Amino acid sequence: MSGFLPDQPGAEVRVSPNFGPRRETLRPDMIVLHYTGMATGESAEAWLCDPASEVSSHYLVHEDGRIIQMVRESDRAWHAGKSSWFGRTDINSCSVGIEIVNPGHSLGYQAFPRRQIGAVIDLCAGIVGRYSIPAARVLAHSDVAPGRKVDPGEKFPWRTLFVAGVGHLVPAAPIRPGATLKAGDTGPDVEALQSMLALYGYGVEISGNYDRQTEIVVAAFQRHFRRRLVDGVADNSTIRTLQRLLASAQALPEK
Repeated sequence: MSGFLPDQPGAEVRVSPNFGPRRETLRPDMIVLHYTGMATGESAEAWLCDPASEVSSHYLVHEDGRIIQMVRESDRAWHAGKSSWFGRTDINSCSVGIEIVNPGHSLGYQAFPRRQIGAVIDLCAGIVGRYSIPAARVLAHSDVAPGRKVDPGEKFPWRTLFVAGVGHLVPAAPIRPGATLKAGDTGPDVEALQSMLALYGYGVEISGNYDRQTEIVVAAFQRHFRRRLVDGVADNSTIRTLQRLLASAQALPEK
């Protein structure tokens, strides 16, 4: 039994019982991308539809490009967990969650197949078109849950999505020797870094102390926007990339 008609043309339907009503809003304004982190796509699909798991996602994209819809876009899937963006903590209520089949870091992290990424692009474009979701609100699970989650990870081809018109990206500044901000540092430069991260949306306290939380958030930023080196150290490349991203975000059209 299909249960409902898919929101995305061409998607197959396999209903998950793990959902509820959206809170405060009926329209999502964010897309959150995940990897499944399980050995096979079939096991991930079964887990997301198992009432015992208490997790779900609106969509799952298999390695061959097949798209499975498990929760209606109008409903609240249980995919993001404890998370935040721009101070909002109920990310499940304002987002569409997409699980992308990949074993993840603990089971032999792999490159994402071209056909799969093509399907992700088409799916994201459809969701963006249905809800006028801003480019800067197509995010990684690691962006909204830094430290707790690292998916879809540094191998995810954000540039391929961006070139296809999905998401927000700028060219990463080159990595060169020079001064860095790192764990244990304090002062106005650290406060400025934290302020820029918070201005983009990350959940970080503006304290002027380069604490463990700041290190984790910097690594999350790098994992999405400066993937060549993910170490939690704010070198010149990281800071300049963040500055470029903020400047570009200010120029993005409002939707």
